[in-house]
Amino acid sequence: MMNSKKYTFITGIVLSSFFGFAQQDTLSISKNELIAKLSTANLQVQLAEKAHQSAQADYKQSRALYLPNITASHTGILTTNPLMAFGSKLNQAILTANDFNPTLLNNPSSTQNFATQIEIQQPIINMDGFYERKAAKYKMDAMDLQTQRTKEYVSLEVNKSYMQLQLAYKAVTVLTKANTTAKANLQLIQNYFNQGLLQKTDVLSVEIRVNEIANQLQYAKSNVQNASDYLAYLLNENNQGKIYKPSEELENTIQVTATNAMVPSSRKDLMAMDMSVQAYDNMWKSTKMSFLPRFNAFGSYQMYDKNIFGTSAKGYLVGAQLSWTVFDGFKSIGKEEKAKADAQKSIIESTQYKAQSQLELNKTNRQLSDAFNKVNLSKLALEQSEESYRIRQNRFQQGLEKTTDMLQSETQTIQKELEYLQAIFEYNFTQHYLQFLTN
Repeated sequence: MMNSKKYTFITGIVLSSFFGFAQQDTLSISKNELIAKLSTANLQVQLAEKAHQSAQADYKQSRALYLPNITASHTGILTTNPLMAFGSKLNQAILTANDFNPTLLNNPSSTQNFATQIEIQQPIINMDGFYERKAAKYKMDAMDLQTQRTKEYVSLEVNKSYMQLQLAYKAVTVLTKANTTAKANLQLIQNYFNQGLLQKTDVLSVEIRVNEIANQLQYAKSNVQNASDYLAYLLNENNQGKIYKPSEELENTIQVTATNAMVPSSRKDLMAMDMSVQAYDNMWKSTKMSFLPRFNAFGSYQMYDKNIFGTSAKGYLVGAQLSWTVFDGFKSIGKEEKAKADAQKSIIESTQYKAQSQLELNKTNRQLSDAFNKVNLSKLALEQSEESYRIRQNRFQQGLEKTTDMLQSETQTIQKELEYLQAIFEYNFTQHYLQFLTN
């Protein structure tokens, strides 16, 4: 009686959990819908796009290499400084003969001056800026390729999580069926026990098995929720109280496909690495060019009037400057050595990354072959375990098989079916990952 109450209590927990699972909002979703939402919703993609926009802004700033710098200002002063007072009157074209009086020159009264000035600075030859602009261009292009590669990676991650969701639902289906079978077996064992054909230990063994399957079923339903939550995270959606349901079944068409033996040089992340190397190389060249003189033009137009842009008095100034920083306390030398080290480091990092990519491709090629074999062996093991369970169940009903042997065979069948589903998932994901590595 006590065991019956215990079984009823556990069954109640499983049923309440099932109804709670069923009552949640279930949203059917296809893989194509996920990919469509991905390009705008995923946070990782958004971060990559912002990084690209930042690189674009850096490149836009480099236009200062050949575009003029124009500033305008309006200044008002009040001074008793002899030189400033005389110059202010001169600029305003208000000097009189009396202003040359030595007494007034040495001790002038307060003098006002209002000046509007437009200044233009025009770069002409700045070799360091030329290479700096090239570096900014390479960086911008590298970030563009990296953004595209990020989208491909997130697409792979969505495929993986979608297949995990499919696998989770498949596991729920298998364990729900197993749960139904286990309950039917328990009822059969209970009837045999009531007829005195079996011992109490047989009933307890089956009850334990029923509870184990119920526990596995609960874990499988939790995995559905976990997979749904991760999909919602990838899509940047609020998934509170909701679960996703895949509109497609887990693919089980397995075939070995020919794959590249070498990582293609046109892969976007590898191209981005090459451009990054070029960016560092041009930054190194820029620091070396900073030792050369710079040649720039400049000009200004001044208007002296109390009113802004007034032209009571006016004048202009134009000129050109050749400047050369002869020595700055080893600052430029240190920057050049640092840029050289960074450029050499980028080459080493690129070489290492390409070697790791080739290593990963070789490994994944072998994993795909192993996964193909695993699927075939798992399928064969499932078929054998199903046949073994069918035979043992028939023999048990005829009284020719022990309860423990039948339960062991049932457990093995469920385990092999779950292993077969896992093997299909691993093969499908490995195939997608291989495409990602060779794309």
